[in-house]
Amino acid sequence: MFVLLALAFALGFVFFGVGSGSTGISDLLQNALNFGSGSGTSISKLEKKTQKHPQDAQAWRDLATGYEQKQRPQDAVNALERYTALRPKDQGALAELASQYGTLATNYSNDYAAAQQDAASQSSPGAAFAPASTTPFGKAFNDPAGLKDPIATAVQTLASTRQSTAYSNYQGAQKNAEAAYAKLSALSPNDATTQIQLGQAAQAAGDTKVAVAAYKKFLKLAPADPLAPQVKKVLKSLATPSLTAGSTSTTASG
Repeated sequence: MFVLLALAFALGFVFFGVGSGSTGISDLLQNALNFGSGSGTSISKLEKKTQKHPQDAQAWRDLATGYEQKQRPQDAVNALERYTALRPKDQGALAELASQYGTLATNYSNDYAAAQQDAASQSSPGAAFAPASTTPFGKAFNDPAGLKDPIATAVQTLASTRQSTAYSNYQGAQKNAEAAYAKLSALSPNDATTQIQLGQAAQAAGDTKVAVAAYKKFLKLAPADPLAPQVKKVLKSLATPSLTAGSTSTTASG
């Protein structure tokens, strides 16, 4: 649950563009507007262009924008990864890539919550036909160490697998977002917004060391920022052994 709360915290004041400087969101919107106001090039044509000219950086950039318009974040990530490999110093594209990773993380978080809810709400279909709990057979049926309801077991196993997969995908997306912000930080080390974004992505990914360093640098660069008091509280919580230990155990058990 700590990870999901961390995600909510991150979404609360990273991806909506608070803080100082550019978050890359304005670039994303501008690219979307440019894509929409152009000749209406279809996704299939953009895909064919990248296939024909795989070293054409702009072709990958245009394709990423097209995917974003279609709300296909994983495809947008794939295209942006190709673009940033060709144009590694494009800060706007790196910020956009990190934002798309954030979108994926949100989707995976929702998947996890849905699987968890399904596991809690779905009762065993066999329970309606179970013998009375007062009978010897009923006692055995309801004994966790006794008879097992195969349908209930299958439902629980499926839900558990869904949760595990969603959690693993979530952490992978957050780690990728952290890596993108780290590259952006290296290109623009004195940008306060990049530091807080890096800190939040690292925190959500369970990388406390990087999160703390980024938050501290944010406070050094922008001590009067409206978010400074909140960041100080987060730093204090990360430095508290009990909370840090809880976070680690939650991550390990996820």
